[in-house]
Amino acid sequence: MIKSLHIRNYAIIELLELSFSEGLTIITGETGAGKSILLGALELIMGERADSKALYDESEKCVVEGLFDVRAYDLKVFFDSHDIDYDTEVVVRREIMPSGKSRAFINDTPVNLKVLQDLSSSLIDLHQQFDTLDIHQISFQLRMIDALAGNKSLLQHYAEAYRKFQADKRRLADLVAKSDNATREMDFLQFQMEEFNRAELINGEQETLEEELTRLTNAEDIKRVAGSAYNYLVENEQSVVGMLQDMGIQLHQIGKVDHQIALLNVRFDSLVVELQELARELETIAEETEYDAQRISEIQQRLDLVYRLQKKHSVATVAELLAIQETIQSQLGSFGDLSKEIADLTDSINQQEQALTEKAMELRERRRAVIPDFETKVTDLLNQLAMPHAQMQVQFDELSTLGPTGLDEVNFLFAANKGSRLQRIKEVASGGELSRLTLVTKSLVASAIPLPTLIFDEIDSGISGDVALKMGNILRKLSNQHQVVTITHSPQIAAKADAHYFVYKKEKDDRTVTHVRMLTTEERVRAIATMLSQNPPSDSAMENARELLQL
Repeated sequence: MIKSLHIRNYAIIELLELSFSEGLTIITGETGAGKSILLGALELIMGERADSKALYDESEKCVVEGLFDVRAYDLKVFFDSHDIDYDTEVVVRREIMPSGKSRAFINDTPVNLKVLQDLSSSLIDLHQQFDTLDIHQISFQLRMIDALAGNKSLLQHYAEAYRKFQADKRRLADLVAKSDNATREMDFLQFQMEEFNRAELINGEQETLEEELTRLTNAEDIKRVAGSAYNYLVENEQSVVGMLQDMGIQLHQIGKVDHQIALLNVRFDSLVVELQELARELETIAEETEYDAQRISEIQQRLDLVYRLQKKHSVATVAELLAIQETIQSQLGSFGDLSKEIADLTDSINQQEQALTEKAMELRERRRAVIPDFETKVTDLLNQLAMPHAQMQVQFDELSTLGPTGLDEVNFLFAANKGSRLQRIKEVASGGELSRLTLVTKSLVASAIPLPTLIFDEIDSGISGDVALKMGNILRKLSNQHQVVTITHSPQIAAKADAHYFVYKKEKDDRTVTHVRMLTTEERVRAIATMLSQNPPSDSAMENARELLQL
């Protein structure tokens, strides 16, 4: 509900303040006085595009600010999702700079126009000639039928079950995808594990094999050099060991007379023994060392396997490969079988779908039951509003799959003139006719739907007298449940107001300026009498005005 509207420096408005009744607010005034300008300012805080040409004073910024009571609209989630401070009273402000730059604010938080439009659609329902009305929307049409059918509780239960149904379907899809991915990953890991198992890696074998390969590939040199060294040490006629043994005999003889040499003989004898042992080891190496082409091939194949695995897994040692093998083994052991969980969830989803279908069929039955009476009432009310040939029909379509509101879709078909083909409302162009249709349909469901503030502009176009009085009664009835603002030229409608504003213009400094004031009871009598006759109004018009006002 809009509580007040502040406009500064917009079009021919210098400064203007409006407070709105909770019921029916009527705005009347002279032609060209600025009634449409009020709506233009209102559209700015609804997110319409701004133009600096609309500034009253081009050197100052334009400000349009609306104060709204939003406690009935469940908007906290909207505010939280956009990180805006929530309160039951919300200030929406729009500013236009002389440069043409525009800014928008909700509770002093800067927002973009999309956010402003999303919020204002819940707060203001503005009906102008050729406007796009929410009655065009199929979802709103179904909402109206559900309101008439008293489906609120059933629809809430259905919606809760449907949300769980959709969530479980998404979870099932995730599980199936996870299972498929797990299968693919497990197959890959299993392939790697089998490769490791075939390799039968042994920690430290790489170094051992590389050393053995080096020896085998150099076997001839090793055999030749070791054998030659052995011969030099013990086999030749002038072998090193033989000559040292002869020298040892001489040293032992001298050691008998020289104590110091006797001490050295111990070390000398040890040297001879060490050389003899060294010679034997060299002999063994020379005898045992043989070039083995087959063994070289085996080692090379084994090392090629090790090197290939190391390259594949980007490591440099067998120890690291063994660590990877252990990790793969652990990963394989961690894979769980999701088939049972998938099967259980599939069964649950099937049961949910059956239960939802039953609820959807109940919704369908209740919806179908109220449509004939709704069509009749809409047609009767339109006839009362000077549309004697108007027809409204609810096209009911059955859907093949469950949706957020069941298995049904409705389309309101409308024809304004005799012989005209019934068409979907969004295909009907006449703004005045659509405004009346909107008024009629919303008046029938007003007690069941928390509608935003309804603003009608020129809804009384082309009607007068008793028809206008009936429209006023409908507006009056509608305003008992919802805030309604109407710009009108009809005295019969104006007489139904809870608050009556008069728009007029005055000259100021060679400029025309729009003003608005709330009329007192006596001023209302005069304003309505003027609308009935002329200015100044006749005595009979004044009397008729009092009668309309029931004074």
